[in-house]
Amino acid sequence: MSAEGFELGLNTFGEVATDGDRVLSDAETVRLVVEEAQLAESVGLDLFSVGEHYREGFTDSATPVLLAAIATATERIRLGTSVTVLSTNDPVRLYHEFSTLDAVSNGRAQLILGRASATESFPLFGYDLADYEQLFEDKLELFMRLQREDSVTWSGTVRSPLIEQRLHPRMRPGGIPTWIGVGGSPSSVVRAARYGLPLMLAIIGGRPQRFAGHVDLYLRALEQYGHAPKPIGQHSLGLVADTDEEAAETWWRYWRPVVAQLARERGFYKPTRERYEAEIDRGALFVGSPETVAQKIATMARDLRLSRFDLKYDVMYLPRRARARSIELLGREVAPRVRELLTKEPTHA
Repeated sequence: MSAEGFELGLNTFGEVATDGDRVLSDAETVRLVVEEAQLAESVGLDLFSVGEHYREGFTDSATPVLLAAIATATERIRLGTSVTVLSTNDPVRLYHEFSTLDAVSNGRAQLILGRASATESFPLFGYDLADYEQLFEDKLELFMRLQREDSVTWSGTVRSPLIEQRLHPRMRPGGIPTWIGVGGSPSSVVRAARYGLPLMLAIIGGRPQRFAGHVDLYLRALEQYGHAPKPIGQHSLGLVADTDEEAAETWWRYWRPVVAQLARERGFYKPTRERYEAEIDRGALFVGSPETVAQKIATMARDLRLSRFDLKYDVMYLPRRARARSIELLGREVAPRVRELLTKEPTHA
């Protein structure tokens, strides 16, 4: 991938922000996300993606609605999902939502499909976690057929069958860009290759280079299934500020309680300062000044053969001013610097 083609974007989970000493309401945070997408476009970023979660403090539960609002407030930036939990979505409804979004946005829609690391949607929508794998496999097959075929006849185990079904509004021929999100499962990597879909690596902790084996597996599997090379992206967390010190202190204040809660819920590591600084230095946190973050993104692009990097910029209660400054610096300083670095030493892709 050439430096000119390297894409930088933002991910949000709609996490509730603060303004001074005041916590914004859910509605205020939803409107803030639309404003932040407008800012992302104005500073030249390529993509803006919204997640899908169903828990306290997150406002991204109606992702296609939020993306449609962003579509009407922007003109150029591409719009997608940082994860769509396909297992607990209906593929037919999902097709309708994203074919409509693609029409509203004049061809800017895309999405990343995943099986979900947060599983609140399963009991919420009446699904059994025991069917975790089968739900995703069957629904992925149906969703891709709906995108790629003009009329679909299908039967499976997870929903009623379809007979010569043609949906409207129609997507563009071949469907919209659809990625598979992977958190570490080799079987998910192979699945992405089998369908000939781009791969998004969700790397939220540890050395990102440990995913190099997944990249090799993906490229070999693509070739085995007879597909041309496809884009590879990385999703990671972080904050860009004017100095390394400011970024590190700001992110630590708001990231630490979130990770502490995850440690209690899911057995994650406890957020010590030593572990935190190691994650910034050589792990999966992209926290620092524009130069620091640009150097790290360029290194990951080379090591993992990336053509896209998405920064998840929000974390619970992070002040809206810090969020805005991070977006501004990512677009105006980090993105051009990454492309400059990759021009000097391109990725291996």
